[in-house]
Amino acid sequence: MIRLFRSIEGDLDDDIIKVADKIIEDEKQKGHVKLADRLKGILERNVTAHKSFQKKLKPLLPEGTVIPTDKRNNIPLALLIERDNLRHEMVLPKLVETKIQRIEKEYVARERLAHFGLRPRQKILFYGSPGCGKSMSAERIAWNIGLPFLKVRFEAIISSYLGESATNLKKLFESLKSYPCVLLLDEFDFIAKARSSGQDVGEMHRVVNILLNLLEDYEAPGLLIATTNLEGTLDKASFRRFDDIIEIPKPGKEEIVRLLRTTLSSIKVSKIIIWGEIATKMKGFSAALVVKVANDAAKTAVIHNQKIVEKEHLLKAFSENVKYNK
Repeated sequence: MIRLFRSIEGDLDDDIIKVADKIIEDEKQKGHVKLADRLKGILERNVTAHKSFQKKLKPLLPEGTVIPTDKRNNIPLALLIERDNLRHEMVLPKLVETKIQRIEKEYVARERLAHFGLRPRQKILFYGSPGCGKSMSAERIAWNIGLPFLKVRFEAIISSYLGESATNLKKLFESLKSYPCVLLLDEFDFIAKARSSGQDVGEMHRVVNILLNLLEDYEAPGLLIATTNLEGTLDKASFRRFDDIIEIPKPGKEEIVRLLRTTLSSIKVSKIIIWGEIATKMKGFSAALVVKVANDAAKTAVIHNQKIVEKEHLLKAFSENVKYNK
């Protein structure tokens, strides 16, 4: 009986829960009070756990807001990422940090700005080398201002069928016109290539034109953030559609030191490490590669049952990863 009750879950109104309650009542009438109490405790814990689980599964979208899907495969045109999964702890140069904070502060103060006929920066373009934090910056903004985070799925947007790509774009922007969120167009260059490039004709040119018009008319209550590694390939007309264009550079010496020490903050590190020397060796590394070096060094120390990360661990990790620095 106990094993059976441990496998029961559901809401209070579910038939199986009602049957279980009846069994508990029958056991009480038979004089099996201790068993009945134990079964009741198991059932109550399972019902509570079920409620908690269902709450986590609840969509973050408000009632009436639906993420549209593509016509062919029924794939959502954007992916909703839960707040707990947003990356938001970053190490950025002071100038970049100031610019991103300005975006956050303007959004928070949007009603005060509106009182004076002013609008916050709403359409942002981040550009820079891969692995330097462009997408993470968008996630961090969503985290700090408390908005849901949606990532556009270009693999679902782009269709080989005539007219469907443009239709998908329109559907997505239309569905979110009254939904406050941070909408990320990651690797924006994938779709917004220069119309004069000569590499794409016809359909893709029409898609770029539609996208430029959607950007021009974008007035949703949230933020739209695009990222690109290749700003030189973007259609020139796209740049004036953005309220702010920010370069996310590779970390300098100071940022590399902060990244290393932050990443290694959960493990003991040798006090004789000269961080400046390590950072100098890693000049030109992306932020993601710096973090990887620190994590690799930490794992090496742990695997060899060494409780402290030494300089040798960092140098070994550096030598193994330097080939990835491009």
